Amino acid sequence: MPAKFELDRYDAEVIANHYKRLPLQVWGRCLNIFVPLLSLFWSLWWDRKTQQSDRKAKLRAIQVRQLLTRLGPAFIKIGQALSTRPDIVPAIYMDELSQLQDQLPAFPNQQAFQFIHEELGAIPQEIYAEISANPIAAASLGQVYKGRLRTGEQVAIKVQRPDINEAIALDMYILRGLSAWAMQSFKFIRSNLVGILDEFASRIFEEMDYTCEGANADRFGEYYGQLEEIYVPKIYWKYTARRVLTMEWIEGTKLTELEKIKQMGFDSRHIIEVGVQCSLRQLLDQGFFHADPHPGNLLVMSDGKLAYLDFGMMSQVSSEQRYGLIEAIIHLVNRDFAALSKDYVKLGFLTETVNLDQITPALAQVFNAALGSSVAELDFKEMTDQLSQVMYEYPFQVPAYYALIIRSLVTLEGIALNVDPNFKVLSVAYPYVANRLLTDSNPELRNSLKDLLFRDGEFRWTRLENLLKNAKSNQDYNLKETIHQVSDFLLSERGEYMRIRLADEIVKGIEKEAFSLIPNPFSPKPQPRVSKSGSSLSKLMGVWSTISQDQNIQPLEFAPLAGQILAKPETQELGRNIVWQLTQRAIARMIRELALKTQEVPELITPELVKIVEPIETPTVFTSKPSRELNGKTW
Repeated sequence: MPAKFELDRYDAEVIANHYKRLPLQVWGRCLNIFVPLLSLFWSLWWDRKTQQSDRKAKLRAIQVRQLLTRLGPAFIKIGQALSTRPDIVPAIYMDELSQLQDQLPAFPNQQAFQFIHEELGAIPQEIYAEISANPIAAASLGQVYKGRLRTGEQVAIKVQRPDINEAIALDMYILRGLSAWAMQSFKFIRSNLVGILDEFASRIFEEMDYTCEGANADRFGEYYGQLEEIYVPKIYWKYTARRVLTMEWIEGTKLTELEKIKQMGFDSRHIIEVGVQCSLRQLLDQGFFHADPHPGNLLVMSDGKLAYLDFGMMSQVSSEQRYGLIEAIIHLVNRDFAALSKDYVKLGFLTETVNLDQITPALAQVFNAALGSSVAELDFKEMTDQLSQVMYEYPFQVPAYYALIIRSLVTLEGIALNVDPNFKVLSVAYPYVANRLLTDSNPELRNSLKDLLFRDGEFRWTRLENLLKNAKSNQDYNLKETIHQVSDFLLSERGEYMRIRLADEIVKGIEKEAFSLIPNPFSPKPQPRVSKSGSSLSKLMGVWSTISQDQNIQPLEFAPLAGQILAKPETQELGRNIVWQLTQRAIARMIRELALKTQEVPELITPELVKIVEPIETPTVFTSKPSRELNGKTW
């Protein structure tokens, strides 16, 4: 056996070829793993045999957490990953595994300093002007020292644990073989355990390569470091290698230290909202997100900025997945659970062969209860717990990217609830989604906007008004951009359906508001008719009122945009359509009033009058009035 076995990247085949030649080492580790595991499985079997599973579930979940901690770094990481896998682990175990900590005792300075020498080519005292006598933190993969460069900058120096690469490779080899055996032996296992393990192992090996972490930090800073209230520390590449990372030292206060933050003069809730907004940008703008935002990785700096640390665990969401997530949110808001079921297929949770007839009612049961209040008041953790139970009972396969998203958002909500027990993540998130929906030109989102605003052929003005109100509370809201994007879609070929329906709504609104004030010329005592409240026109005016409340509106600034919109052929066609419908309805109204008079003067009915009436279709005008017959037609 070679003195060291280290890989730069995870390779299951190379690892298998190496450990096939070392059966004693493999079997020794297997005994250390499986003797306590078999004892645990025996307890679980006995609980089921004696019908005590439900009563002892919490106790067994605690025992699982404690066992994984004793088994070492690989199993701690696996437990943390399983805490976001509702398709594999029941909810009560997920809650307990989410409490796993990866803090371990520090290893000797001599070994750490030797790694620095090997990686950077000199002893620490020659590289750094100062380095702390002992590590200030020790985790499962490495430990951190505080230091100062010879140029004066204070830095954090992360050094990898000795032999961690080989230890994790051995555990992954054993667990991969066990996963393959389990998939072949137990047909009820629906998920690809080998694939999940390979994905997870790849991420651990990336996390062990500190050059990957440094590159992640630089990329994260490029995307989000320019945000006004976000700070990303600098990586010092001259002093960074695979097993040593040197980055800017951040002096700050943990988000959970509420009293200290208050003494600093900052609002903890506002800072949490900044973190949630940044997470939404990560997930839905760039798709590159921090998958481990626990309290130790989020610090409040002296200037009130929120600093991100530890970029070892990052993930990527493709553009198709990002838009798919937004569409799923819209279908959730719309309570369109059939469409939501299809979203889960597109997002990779369900295969195309799955029968959705049973899954759609299950989703409706979960979300209808949660949606009893407004979207902004949804309890994200409670909703995900209920959804996790559905995913465990039905053939869901949770993609790795989604598991990390849930872990990220649930962790953030946990920090937020510590700050404010009434904090709702979605109340902060929905304004962002609303703004994206109104301003993003992506075709899928344009169609989602149409689905949100129209239902059963009716335009839902309240939804539009709520969208605008929510979007306005988002820091990225831009009224001019919103008007431009919405009008661009409305006047495009894809917006033709919306134009037709919008014209109908405007005509109905004008008719109810304007014609209701016109006296009936055939009435012996003409009286203005009373307008019914809630007309389409009044709703349209309510929407404009919402828009015009923006203090930043400058009429001259919007004049060029208004001119561009009015000059488009589609706008002119929309105007002609409205005028023509109003003309038709006005003529029909006059003829109808004349027709009603024929009860007293039947000779008014002439063939010429019938010829005028027949082409005019105005069913909505007369639905609320007594019907009369004119030449066989009902009015």
